[in-house]
Amino acid sequence: MHSRQHISFSLILFIFLMLITWWLDQITRPPEQAKDSDLYQNPDYIVEDLSGIRMEHAATTQRIFTAEKLFHYIDEDVTQMEQVNFISTEPGKPLMRLQAERAEIRNKGKDIYLSNDVTAIRGLDDEKGKISLVTQFLHLIPDEGLVKTNQAVTISKSNTTITAIGMELNNQTGVIQLLAQVRAVNNK
Repeated sequence: MHSRQHISFSLILFIFLMLITWWLDQITRPPEQAKDSDLYQNPDYIVEDLSGIRMEHAATTQRIFTAEKLFHYIDEDVTQMEQVNFISTEPGKPLMRLQAERAEIRNKGKDIYLSNDVTAIRGLDDEKGKISLVTQFLHLIPDEGLVKTNQAVTISKSNTTITAIGMELNNQTGVIQLLAQVRAVNNK
């Protein structure tokens, strides 16, 4: 009997030591890599109340932006901003102003996605040719001077209001293409 208790005690002690070793190993391990979506949800830095200017001196092109908050996600090299304003000036081209509640910048600024209460204004407020656009989503391609959406848009110029689903605006040429369900109203 004495031998049996000795074996049972040794076995229990061995199992206990094994469980403590496993537990210590679990609590001292670094956290496992989070899923991609978790990394995307945790920014590596946050900036508040910011503004910036991008200038091309040879072409005297200037792009100005302001935002209340900026979030950068290192995993996908994505920058998100809240309460965004963009202004683009280029010689010989109309002034382009954009406002949105949110913006997402990808590909080092080559693709900008504006969402939630997006307003775009091409031209100065006192110009007769001023065009205003309102939508919920815009895809900007600044280097090409393109603005695109597949969402509902409302475009206003002088006394004319146009609604459509989907649009492409080329700021270089001033051409607007409306893609579907186009309706125009002239209020003279």
